[in-house]
This record gives sequence, C-alpha cells and structure tokens, in this order.
Amino acid sequence: MTDDNRAGRDGVLARKTSEFDRGLGFYDAIYAVAITLLIVNVDVPEPDAWHDLSSLAASGLFYQLAGFALSFLVIAVFWRVNVRLVQRLSALDPATTTANLVAVALVVLVPFTTQGISDPETAGFALPTVFYAVNLAAVSVAQTLMFQIARRKGLEIRPRGRRENRILLIDQLTTPLVFLASVPIALLWGADAGKLSWASLLLIGPLSGRLAIRAIQSGQAGP
Repeated sequence: MTDDNRAGRDGVLARKTSEFDRGLGFYDAIYAVAITLLIVNVDVPEPDAWHDLSSLAASGLFYQLAGFALSFLVIAVFWRVNVRLVQRLSALDPATTTANLVAVALVVLVPFTTQGISDPETAGFALPTVFYAVNLAAVSVAQTLMFQIARRKGLEIRPRGRRENRILLIDQLTTPLVFLASVPIALLWGADAGKLSWASLLLIGPLSGRLAIRAIQSGQAGP
C-alpha cells in the first residue's frame, strides 16, 4: 500500500507525500493571511496630519505602526517555530493536525488583539494588554502541545529521550510564562508596565535556550 493510499485510509499525512505538503501549505497560508491582516489595524491619517511629523505623530500613526511591527515579528516567529517543529516529524496524524489547527486559529486572533494595544484610544487600558498577552501565550502553548502529541504518537524522526524532551519543554514554556506573568503586571501597574515586561524575553529567551543546550550536552557527556 502506498503512502498516499495509507494517508487516505487512516488520516495520517506521511512526509514526502502530496497530502503532507498540502497540509503544510495550508498552515503557511494561514500565517501569511494573519500577517497581512495586521495592516488593517493601521488607519490612514487625515490629510492635515501629513503637514509635518508632529501632526503625523499626534494622529497615532506611529503607535499603530509600532503595534504592526511587533505583531508582524511575533507571527513570523510563531511561523518559524511551527516550521521547525513540523520538520522534526515523520507524519501528521489526525490528533496532531487538530492541535496544529487550534494553534493557527489562535494566530488568526492576533490581528484582533493587536488592534487593542495599538489603537491610541485603547492602548492605555490594561485589558487590551491582557488579551494580547493571553493570546500569544495560548499560541505558544498550543504549538508546544501539538509537538508533544506528535511525540507521544511516535511521529518524531529522531525520538528524544525523556530527559532531553523535559529540558526542551521547560525551555519552550518560558515564552508563555513571560506573557502570562505580564497579566498581573498590567492589571496592577498599568498597560505600559505590562508591555515593558515582554522585553524580558529578549534576555530570558536566549538564556533559556543556552541553558537547555548545555543541560542536554552535559547529560550526553555523562556515563
């Protein structure tokens, strides 16, 4: 029985089949659409606002462009993570496919939650910051869950040991934990404080990654 026939029979999309490529193309298209929708949040300023930079800044355009740039980067990173995780899999079964669909559905919400943090009239409120942080945390958790489901199904190309998987899982959870930690910060000290806490990922992310690699290497060098 060919891989194509097996995929049609049990819903498993095996690597190097047309069904597998179609599945990846579908996910890639959703990420592309989500990024494209971000521009909808940028309102064209009134003609008078183009008189000088101060008038343009007063229109809120730069604030909206900052929100666009932030979410563009965030979605691009999520897409890259999804590509990297799927590259480690030999196939996509129905459970893994469903988990990936949940992840991309949450990505589609990012343009909506971006509107709240980039609109000058709502950006100062804590609630939009909370929604945005929870949205990104949920995407990150869903992507991690997708891979863990695939791992339990035996779909890894190079199966990890429990210790290595546990180390990498802790590393992957640093991102949603930072976003979730910003929720009480935003509620207690305001939206700006919550947003500033996201910058800690620039330090925590690389540091966590290096520590994870070091821990894995130390285990491989052991008896």
